[in-house]
Amino acid sequence: MRMMVLFRKELADQRQNLALFVPAVLVGLVSMCIPVLIAIVVPYVSGERLSDSSDFQVAVEMYKTRPEMRSLDPEGAIQAYIFQYFLVMLVLVPVTSAMSVAAFSVVGEKQARSLEPLLATPITTFELLGGKVLGAFVPSVVLTVASIAVYLVITAATARPGVFWTLLSPRSLALVFLMGPLAALAALQMAVCVSSRVNDARTAQQVGALVILPIAGLLVAQIFGILELTIPVVLGIALGLAVVNAGLMWLAIVLFDRETILTRWK
Repeated sequence: MRMMVLFRKELADQRQNLALFVPAVLVGLVSMCIPVLIAIVVPYVSGERLSDSSDFQVAVEMYKTRPEMRSLDPEGAIQAYIFQYFLVMLVLVPVTSAMSVAAFSVVGEKQARSLEPLLATPITTFELLGGKVLGAFVPSVVLTVASIAVYLVITAATARPGVFWTLLSPRSLALVFLMGPLAALAALQMAVCVSSRVNDARTAQQVGALVILPIAGLLVAQIFGILELTIPVVLGIALGLAVVNAGLMWLAIVLFDRETILTRWK
């Protein structure tokens, strides 16, 4: 009950500071524009089909083996290849949102002198951190759903028929709605851990940004054919993130020492 009261308070504070979500929105817009630029705009402007380029022949051959791709022509298969691979960038939307909100949740309350009275209440450390983590996590999930909805609409409006349905495959949905939220949860818990010990929200954001590096690595690995994010691979990464999140929650509780924080932040 106390956790949910704090959760509602966090949401109310966020409504008064919507600028926290600007970085996540910008990341989402960039993530949507890049595949459209590569798959639709550049071929249209240049007058050259993607399927005429030898650079994408590997994508055509690889996607012929997937059931959801068999109804697509070579141009559609390449478009599906591009739109699916850039789904990884949409994972950055909840991560960016979680980092911004979580970092300012603790440090912001410290600067506003509202954390000390909260720490003096009977609320436990787990309830306190759980409410703050939940308050940052739920908006990040909402942004994820909104981003993928817009991405699907853009794909349906610009790509060849059938490309839209490839984005609804189990692999794509697991990537966005399983790995994405778990990565966001890891980033925001890292930000909470650091913000409980520092006075600057930017420091907490920089540490939370470490989660972005592996995600960027996954995108690069896909582009160069080093790694293919199949369902087993995505589930394996998700399981690893779940273990990391459990460890980060334990670490956050250990680091969030009430007496030390009250003494240092006076």
